[in-house]
Amino acid sequence: MGVNFAGINEVCIPIKSYLCIIMKNEATIQFVREHREEDVRALALQARRNGDVDLTWALDQIQGWQTACRKLPSWAAIDGIVYPPHLSMEQCSSEQTARYKNEIVDTLPRGSHTTLIDLTGGFGVDFAFMATRCERAIYVERQEHLCETARHNFGLLGLSHASIINNDAESVLSDLATGPASTLLYLDPARRDSNSARTYAITDCTPNVLELLPHLFNAAHHILIKLSPMLDWHKAATDLGNRVAEVHIVSVANECKELLMLLKADHEGEPVIHCVNDSQRLTYSPTQNEGPLPLANDGDAAFLYEPNASIMKAGSFGVLTERYPIKALATDSHLFVSREDVKEFPGRQFAITAVTTMNKKELKQALAGITQANVATRNFPMTAQQLRQRLRLKDGGGTYLFGTTNHAGQHLIFICRKN
Repeated sequence: MGVNFAGINEVCIPIKSYLCIIMKNEATIQFVREHREEDVRALALQARRNGDVDLTWALDQIQGWQTACRKLPSWAAIDGIVYPPHLSMEQCSSEQTARYKNEIVDTLPRGSHTTLIDLTGGFGVDFAFMATRCERAIYVERQEHLCETARHNFGLLGLSHASIINNDAESVLSDLATGPASTLLYLDPARRDSNSARTYAITDCTPNVLELLPHLFNAAHHILIKLSPMLDWHKAATDLGNRVAEVHIVSVANECKELLMLLKADHEGEPVIHCVNDSQRLTYSPTQNEGPLPLANDGDAAFLYEPNASIMKAGSFGVLTERYPIKALATDSHLFVSREDVKEFPGRQFAITAVTTMNKKELKQALAGITQANVATRNFPMTAQQLRQRLRLKDGGGTYLFGTTNHAGQHLIFICRKN
């Protein structure tokens, strides 16, 4: 059976809507074009009030375009894209993470009718990228101004097959019949409370996905949920139940950005874990992450490795020592070494130039000629800032120092250079 949309109407935008009026106002459009590379705060203070220019809207467009240049370069390159107020722009996905969701969509069964239903549309970034992989795409958003913005932008983005529904997720779900195996529901619950304070727990977000789960599975076979990267993925997967088939921990430039849970109606058991950091990928089953870590001896340390942010988040250290010829400095240090250069390691890689204890004489000799360094600590009694101050080093440069503890309990400093 297909998706039943009886009783669900696409949003009807008034002829004199906010968006339509602005788009016909050449003075406002020209103001945006002339000033879009300028500082928004300075513009707000210096711009002369012009009755023909809607300054509030214009400043939103200027700030939105500047944010898009960083987060959504392909959208920033399209003339006429309308941007929402600042908060929606900051909360929206980046182009890189949205494109990754495209990859997830490509792994799903390709039926004769592939449907995407985004129940929390927002600015529509994730929807727009995923919709290119689907024959039918339905955008659902409870805020009318975001629906208006989406309708305008989707036309510029070539999404002629996209439908827009101005309603909340709960109401739309009540009108959906069971979809085919190729139907995907997507949710990115709002992580703000009634006072606009940040929230992280699943039950504190809007909508509460845990309450909606039975209704979600009534409507689709596949459900993709975007959660806060602050959450512990083990607990999130447990809360969502044994239908969690895949966990995707997504980082960009070694900063964890998203936690994605793919639920499948026919799945039971452990999920597959995907650790993603730009082009670095590590996929494994939790059962592969069991067993003690092989620990390094003195002669094993020619190269040092720091796992990327997604692997750190996942805690998948046992998998690393299984797949790469590396050993752990200690069980809790999360730094690894090897005798040979392992260029395919998913994380930062360094050549070790010296190793020293905290003995003053040893430190002085090892640090001779070094006045500047990038300092990090893991499983060490001092913070990076405290260690830098203790060693009287300036920040930066081409030298990297790692303060850590080995499996024998020794506090060591590894002096390295980027490999």
